[in-house]
Amino acid sequence: MATTDIPDGTVRNILDQDTLKWVFVGGKGGVGKTTCSSILSILLAQVRSSVLIISTDPAHNLSDAFQQRFTKTPTLVNGFGNLYAMEVDPNVENDDIGGSEGMDSLFSELANAIPGIDEAMSFAEMLKLVQTMDYSCIVFDTAPTGHTLRLLQFPSTLEKGLQKVMSLKSKFGGLIGQMTRLFGIDDEFGEDAILGRLEGMKDVIEQVNKQFKDPDLTTFVCVCIPEFLSLYETERLVQELTKFEIDTHNIIINDEEDVESKLLKARMRMQQKYLDQFYMLYDDFNITKLPLLPQEVTGVEALRALSSHFTSPYQPSTSRSAVEDLERRISTLKLQLEHAEAELDRLQKGKQKV
Repeated sequence: MATTDIPDGTVRNILDQDTLKWVFVGGKGGVGKTTCSSILSILLAQVRSSVLIISTDPAHNLSDAFQQRFTKTPTLVNGFGNLYAMEVDPNVENDDIGGSEGMDSLFSELANAIPGIDEAMSFAEMLKLVQTMDYSCIVFDTAPTGHTLRLLQFPSTLEKGLQKVMSLKSKFGGLIGQMTRLFGIDDEFGEDAILGRLEGMKDVIEQVNKQFKDPDLTTFVCVCIPEFLSLYETERLVQELTKFEIDTHNIIINDEEDVESKLLKARMRMQQKYLDQFYMLYDDFNITKLPLLPQEVTGVEALRALSSHFTSPYQPSTSRSAVEDLERRISTLKLQLEHAEAELDRLQKGKQKV
């Protein structure tokens, strides 16, 4: 790879891509997703007319990050004129679904019958709300990886729900109609109403899903730490995103500053091994490194202070000896050699089969 082709170690590519509508920030639990998504939304607010950051994590931390109370209604962030935040409950609530008591009861039964459809319906309602607002860019502070992957599967979940209702209607349509009339539920709340409601939600999800698969409109930022489990989870997430055809070309790594402590030096050597693997596996990604700070990053001023590392590559202060630097370079070269040998072996085997 030529030097000019090496991706920049910042998020400037996201800030410069003015067509982006949806920016997802996700990764393993406890790696700093909320801090990163908050800073990203602050930076986007500097170059966009209006930005909304949404937390879909059940353990909401946006309020803590900005030191301001947020609810399920978009709220202007203190100190900004164009940055809004909201925290949504991933679990569906009857009050949020709307409609009459009869409709809510039927939806509740349907949610219990089809696993995951309650979250899918809630997500669809939230997207319908967001689409009625004119935000230039929307940042999602997502739940840990497993929940995020479920969120990406919501279109197929709703489709299955719709198919199940259609199947029930074709088999028992007449009986359901008689039962609804028997119990005093008129056509407004019968199976046609439920079907129409699901189809409306499915249309919204499908429309947004098409946008999610458009790299000009959507990107996913992976946040991690340089340790084995986080590397493994990031690789799993990247593979799943590829399967869902969702663009991802940015990784943010919360690194540790070089220190004198023997314990932390040992941790740094361990983490350096995984840092090298990140750079080897994702050599075409924009990898942004962040320093470990002695204090929590809470409040707008602290978030703004850390944001400088998002727009210019982080250069850690170093006290490593020349020997340690050489050992690190040799370790990196060994990893690259192993990777190249494995690729050569794969190509040779493929050639033999042909």
